[in-house]
Amino acid sequence: MIPRTIFEPEHEQFRQSVRKFFEAEAVPYHEQWEEQGKIDRQLWMKAGEQGFLCPTLPEEYGGVGVDFRYNAVITEEISRMGLNGVVGFSLHSDIVVPYIINNASPELKEKYLPRCLTGEIVTAIAMTEPATGSDLQGIKTTAELDGDHYVINGAKTFITNGQHADLVIVVCKTNSNSDAGFQAFSLLLVEAGTPGFERGQNLKKVGMKAQDTSELFFDNVRVPKGNLVGMENMGFICLMQELPQERLSVAIGAVAACDSILKQTVEYVNNRKAFNKPIAAFQNTQFTLAELDAEVTAMQVFVDRCLELHLDKKLDTVTASKAKLLATELQGRVMDQCLQLHGGYGYMWEYPVARAWADARVQRIYGGTSEVMKLIIGRSLLS
Repeated sequence: MIPRTIFEPEHEQFRQSVRKFFEAEAVPYHEQWEEQGKIDRQLWMKAGEQGFLCPTLPEEYGGVGVDFRYNAVITEEISRMGLNGVVGFSLHSDIVVPYIINNASPELKEKYLPRCLTGEIVTAIAMTEPATGSDLQGIKTTAELDGDHYVINGAKTFITNGQHADLVIVVCKTNSNSDAGFQAFSLLLVEAGTPGFERGQNLKKVGMKAQDTSELFFDNVRVPKGNLVGMENMGFICLMQELPQERLSVAIGAVAACDSILKQTVEYVNNRKAFNKPIAAFQNTQFTLAELDAEVTAMQVFVDRCLELHLDKKLDTVTASKAKLLATELQGRVMDQCLQLHGGYGYMWEYPVARAWADARVQRIYGGTSEVMKLIIGRSLLS
């Protein structure tokens, strides 16, 4: 891997603190949390105490207002330590809270953001529904205005942080006009405990077994008009504005996971023997690792460049989509080939490569599938 220049010394100092925190507070409990299907809520509070939630939150809401590179450091360390299937901090800090920062009213910001920082409030965003995936226009959950309240009815599924979430941004249809298109949706904040709002079961997944993922149900849930995030019927615009950061975050985690598992595999093949010599001595091993290392190096350069663009507020949707597409597809190949080099042991859950292989699969689905990324890129070329 060539030297990286994107981070300053203070970011690397922060990295050391993040790494020590997860080594002490998360790694020892990984297996236990997988069995229970979610982490202990106390980890959120501990992370908040250490300043590891919402690093970019402005000072006026209790934050320190640092740049997004601090978020990137946290995402990288979570991935490098094999905790991507455990901790939902990136969704909270990189995706949901920014919607509130950039689009909510001053009253909502004052009410919720300070507690998002401390871990008292865990957030989620509810877009996907049982009958819809990437097609947001197919959303059926409705929010009808009744006096000073919206009344929400519908169901959501595959919601990360769904069991822990105290505050959920719900994507609802607020305009029933058939010609409204994308100007039919709004974003509404719903607090846990609101009458009619229920959590379903904690879903069992192929990977990311310790990260809670839930169904959510809304039966005549009344929320104040003031809980609207952004303008009515303009929810899709808010989503589009925040997607580049979300997809960049996914790409950052993907490359970090690739780098970590690749290094672990190099160590493994140097120590493991077959036919009386190290697996590393075989040409197939050398060629496989050489190709993967070259691809990961190139991908790291591209993703770092995307991070630079994002810091300058110049990262567009198409470029972010390219980063997510390429990084997550590469992640799948790296995990598969590294597992193969581990042989039978790679298929054992006790080996990090097995978890990494299972956790990687969803990266090509959430945040926009690889196919949707290709559509976005293709349309930009042909428009």
